[in-house]
Amino acid sequence: MAGTAAALLSAFSANAAKAQAAATPAASTTETDEELKKKAAKGETSFLAPITVSAAPEGWKNPFTTPASISSAGADEIQLFGQRNIGNVLRAMPGTFSRDSVQNAGLSVNIRGFEGSGRVNTMIDGVRQNFRFTGHEAQGFTYVDPALVAGVDVQRGAVSTAGGAGALAGTANMRTLGVDDIITDGKNWGALATLTWGSNEVGFSEMAAGALRSTGGGAAIAGAISYSSPNDFENGDGITVPFTGQNLVSGLIKGEFAPTDDLTVKVGAVLYDNDFFANSYFQNVKSNTYTAGLNWDPDSELVNVAAHVYYNDVTMTYDGNVSGAGASAGRVMEDKGYGFDISNTSNFALGQVGVKSIYGFEYFRDDVTAYNVRTPLSGGGVNPSGESYNAGAFSETTFSYNIVDVIAGLRYDFYNLDGSYNAQLGNPLNIPIGFHDVDNSGGRINPKLTIALNPYEWLQPYVTYSESTRPPTISETMLGGSHPGGGVNAYPNPFLVPEIQKGWEIGTNIRRDNVLTENDSLRIKANYYYQNIEDYIVGQFAGRGFYFANQPGTSVVQGFEFESTYDAGVAFASFNYGYTHTDLPTQVAGAGAPMQMPEHVATLTGGARFLEQRLTVGGRLSYVGSAYGGNDVVASNPTDWDAYTLVDVFTNYNFDNGLSLSGNITNLFDKAYTPALSNVTNFTGETGRGRTFLLTAKMQF
Repeated sequence: MAGTAAALLSAFSANAAKAQAAATPAASTTETDEELKKKAAKGETSFLAPITVSAAPEGWKNPFTTPASISSAGADEIQLFGQRNIGNVLRAMPGTFSRDSVQNAGLSVNIRGFEGSGRVNTMIDGVRQNFRFTGHEAQGFTYVDPALVAGVDVQRGAVSTAGGAGALAGTANMRTLGVDDIITDGKNWGALATLTWGSNEVGFSEMAAGALRSTGGGAAIAGAISYSSPNDFENGDGITVPFTGQNLVSGLIKGEFAPTDDLTVKVGAVLYDNDFFANSYFQNVKSNTYTAGLNWDPDSELVNVAAHVYYNDVTMTYDGNVSGAGASAGRVMEDKGYGFDISNTSNFALGQVGVKSIYGFEYFRDDVTAYNVRTPLSGGGVNPSGESYNAGAFSETTFSYNIVDVIAGLRYDFYNLDGSYNAQLGNPLNIPIGFHDVDNSGGRINPKLTIALNPYEWLQPYVTYSESTRPPTISETMLGGSHPGGGVNAYPNPFLVPEIQKGWEIGTNIRRDNVLTENDSLRIKANYYYQNIEDYIVGQFAGRGFYFANQPGTSVVQGFEFESTYDAGVAFASFNYGYTHTDLPTQVAGAGAPMQMPEHVATLTGGARFLEQRLTVGGRLSYVGSAYGGNDVVASNPTDWDAYTLVDVFTNYNFDNGLSLSGNITNLFDKAYTPALSNVTNFTGETGRGRTFLLTAKMQF
């Protein structure tokens, strides 16, 4: 005990001296790009980082130095495990999952059992993706080509800066390729191309990208195009799972301009066009995201302004069903989203206390239209049209003194819903029959407070209290119509109130170097969380139909998350584990889809590097526990998913000329299984992909 006390006293003294000279907060929560690059070289940002290291993206935080539940995946991990599905990368993060819809090409992110309807703010390059429809699927999908994704950043829990408005459970951002991902080694131009072939009907897929930077770096432009057209795959039993193919064309273009030394302007467009079969119909989805932003960083510690405006247009069009007809044929659902955010970062000192403050405002609006071009009277089925917006004023201030960081977050979030609905005979809320207007709005103050200690350079325990809110959506409030073919009605509920989350989290970050060998690194991140959820909204039965309703009382969601990585250069390993326990009411299938995560999910990855670290050989073991799905919309029997374990192996070789060759075998033992949180139509067998070989050639120069 005496030794421990002496060590703590020494740490207090050292930090006190450092705080007296500091004019900015301690570097425990943010790091410079150069620091991040050095850590990446030691394998801290990705277990494959020594093979390919790219510059830290704007706004990126190192998970192992941030006192919050943050996880990130870089280009190497995405290339090996996310080529066909970014969900494979998300499911390796603790406390994070995704709906594995083997037919719908969209991505639905699940955090701690919360999914859809904006509970997780899922973004492409920081732009909210709010496209939703009501059916036997997730209440929200994001459409992005995995071949164009350069990084994935996830924050679990309340977010008190930009992106946190209306997000009950956290955020997930898919960062697409940019200039710095394509141009390397300080050159003025660069190119990147990948060619992948896969067995089990994956076939060939191609991606090509190029970028140019002006002399002096005042302007740059980048572009990329990608194509893939996989066919229906076979499961572990060798049986073809029908309608699992797609035909995807995507691309992007981005520009950067620096008219002055302290001003940077960026613009971009990410374009997506895909044909696939899901929810019993052949569909086409077009998703186009447009962004423009600036950063003004003059020679002042008090001013560092970031501002963004964006527009997102997602259109889903139904063709016919397997017979070429169907009651929903001709349906069109479109979400046009407009938004902006602006914030400023100030650094200063209050005596011996370093202060870093981020404050700003964000706004996002959705104009949703649902109609049918073949049978106009049927409209969008049960999917309504309407308008909504989410907005919030926010601040997050870090006070650093001695070994203590106090991070105080405060935001005021408000929303509005505008539209109309048709109340049918027999609706459970006894609303008068006929059309009625909706103009609902509300607001709430959501605080967040974190106290983090830094007694040693390698140790950072912390505790957080936070609150967040999620307003009801257009789909939930103005639901109407009936199931195609009749028999099941859908009813509106204009009396819905927002969901509220109040919770605690206690965790720690551990960063040690030279643990077993010289220059090795060990990084550990662990936390326990406990959340109370009030007024949770789910679909429930009502006579011959269903509607969305706030559930009475308080539900509890709690769990444990563990993330670790070890890298010794010649060998590396990572182990991630998430335990999630919830008593949230289950979602009625048909008014969305079941969303409760498996209680236990674990991923073990390891490998070795040879030939001066040019050759990497490794494997991944993934365990997904059983999951309960609730009651089906028609049958009363519960739906659940059995536990399963999958084994993947991979290898990569890096040449001197910028060429790298990689191979990957997924589901090595050809196990027959059905992915947790998945559903499929027109098939009753196991729907998990069987053994698949992937060979990729990547050239960057």
